[in-house]
Amino acid sequence: MNLIAPLLAAAPAIAAIRRDLHAHPELCFEEQRTADLVAAKLTEWGIPVHRGMGTTGVVGIIKAGSSDKAIGLRADMDALPMQEFNTFAHASVHAGKMHACGHDGHTAMLLAAAQHLATHRDFGGTVYLIFQPAEEGGGGAREMIKDGLFERFPMQAVFGLHNWPGMEMGQFAVSAGPVMASSNEFKITIRGKGGHAAMPHNALDPVPVAAQMVQAFQTIISRNVKPIEAGVISVTMIHAGEATNVIPDSCELQGTVRTFSIAVLDQIEQRMRTVAEHTAAAHGMSCEFEFARNYPPTINSAPEAEFARGVMAALVGPERVIAQEPTMGAEDFSYMLMEKPGAYVFLGNGDGSHRSMGHGGGPCMLHNPSYDFNDDLIPLGASYWVRLVEAWLAAA
Repeated sequence: MNLIAPLLAAAPAIAAIRRDLHAHPELCFEEQRTADLVAAKLTEWGIPVHRGMGTTGVVGIIKAGSSDKAIGLRADMDALPMQEFNTFAHASVHAGKMHACGHDGHTAMLLAAAQHLATHRDFGGTVYLIFQPAEEGGGGAREMIKDGLFERFPMQAVFGLHNWPGMEMGQFAVSAGPVMASSNEFKITIRGKGGHAAMPHNALDPVPVAAQMVQAFQTIISRNVKPIEAGVISVTMIHAGEATNVIPDSCELQGTVRTFSIAVLDQIEQRMRTVAEHTAAAHGMSCEFEFARNYPPTINSAPEAEFARGVMAALVGPERVIAQEPTMGAEDFSYMLMEKPGAYVFLGNGDGSHRSMGHGGGPCMLHNPSYDFNDDLIPLGASYWVRLVEAWLAAA
């Protein structure tokens, strides 16, 4: 690996910051302590800071030379509302809150890059360091954009990075096109007529109607969506009834829909509404159909993805830069990529063997109570950020 020597030297100090962040997790739009720490470090390194975008977001600015070119680098800062199982020294001190997705590591890697870029300034142009709140369901990227992120800090491209457990430490993954899915939720309430379970002919039972809907929704994927497209409909909750001898008045279905394109999402939503309403009507019932669109799909622009691939290959060798297999998980960096060209890439977090004795019994996977970020990634991720800045701002 062609890591940057000063980043290797600074890695232990940055790892200490990362572990402090891990021990003090904050949920979406509550990242006040985290933002304070980030702002203090940037200020200490002579980097101008703007605060409060998207509630708790922080933007640092590093300039060098007279070029008008500008690039944005984004790290998320929030934790998850879950209990940590780890018992090592830097485990969460807040019950029910945990950095189980590595946002503490993402913040640390961007801080490491910021310190190096501010000290050396071997580039011409402007770097915007975007420390974003509320990725875990709050849409912090969307809120920063609403607050004028791209108007106040005009950049030509924006890049993001996520650690990826199970992928070999030292590997990168990048691809053009969709790399993460849209995230959407639905709620369907079927209105029937309750009655005695022994006399179903006197009632309108919504439960078998709900069962028909669940089965019919799967034909949308298998018979309506083009086979080469990807889509998921998962009914994850069914609520009905209070007693074994009572037919309920209503039955509620809830779940999620995931797609890699807005066109497929439009198709699925329309077909689900039609199936739900007509199935209910066929049984003499009505239904209320609610569909909430959360995060759009994360789609890398081809030129920026290929540019990132070249930077990665120079760092770790082309054989360690693999194709980015799209995942049906969702990511609100998608909002930024809807506004600006850019690429969202993965960095291998390893198999979990980096964890010290005392970790929990579960695997070191994202959103798992035994997860921990691999601190060995800090100089690698920071080197990627620095080389990306230098190469992108130097390109014609």
